[in-house]
Amino acid sequence: MKQFSGSHPIAPRKCEQPMSVFPIAAESLDAAHSGLTAAGELAKLASLDGIELARNCPNAIALLSSVGAAISGQKSDLPTQLFRLGNLSDLERKLIADVLGEGELAGVVALPGGRVAQIQESVLAGIWRVRIETDAAHEYVEVGAIPEIVRRAATDLTSSDLMIGAAPEGAMNVLPVLAEIRERALAWRSGMRSQIINFSLLPMSAVDQAFLQQSVGNGPIQLISRGYGTCRVLATGIRNVWSVQFFNAMDTIILDTLEVGGVPAVALAAEEDFSDSAERLQEIIKAYFE
Repeated sequence: MKQFSGSHPIAPRKCEQPMSVFPIAAESLDAAHSGLTAAGELAKLASLDGIELARNCPNAIALLSSVGAAISGQKSDLPTQLFRLGNLSDLERKLIADVLGEGELAGVVALPGGRVAQIQESVLAGIWRVRIETDAAHEYVEVGAIPEIVRRAATDLTSSDLMIGAAPEGAMNVLPVLAEIRERALAWRSGMRSQIINFSLLPMSAVDQAFLQQSVGNGPIQLISRGYGTCRVLATGIRNVWSVQFFNAMDTIILDTLEVGGVPAVALAAEEDFSDSAERLQEIIKAYFE
């Protein structure tokens, strides 16, 4: 996964802690990790009888082989590939969970009708587990840079335009910032480079920040990456506009940005991840099941 670094945000006078455009709650940093469970360490497989597992879990072994073949040819610009788990037994689904494990990134997508999609990156970047609510029949493995449900929700469940109202009393710089966000969001097209507005470098009052958050609103997607530090990626209510925030080990924000473009790169599996994960998965299959 790509790594980013940044500077400390500017805190308003008489404010002891840096402020952020999107408020931070401790539970929000843990929310994405409360979904898919029971993904064991790969080391557990060493204590199991691989031949017996292969005999008792033929569908799981076949699915892992298919996933390995899919990711070996996957490219960032190609459609994702889905492998449903509905026909697997409980033991086979558990085996899939143990092999894939839990990687750095997890998240939730709010869907129409009050449903929620839980997303978990595996320890093999570019291979994801997705579950719609808690229904095993709607659980699948997906190969690609990011599950398609994230891209679809970012497009279909957000507003196409940013309506800018009158600035409240005490606002300083928020109106030109909102105008810039609106212009960039309307102009952005797939394939264009994302553009970043760094609030760590913008002097904005608390009134500015509150009005900006109210204007762009909250979107349907929350992703948390726990690689080198923590990164929170939120879709706003405006299409192509994302909040991307980085935290240190104390969960204090160190970089606060809005990103205009597609799904932010920090949440995507990189091109080189696909070949690396294909090689690692093939090694796992050979070591434990052949």
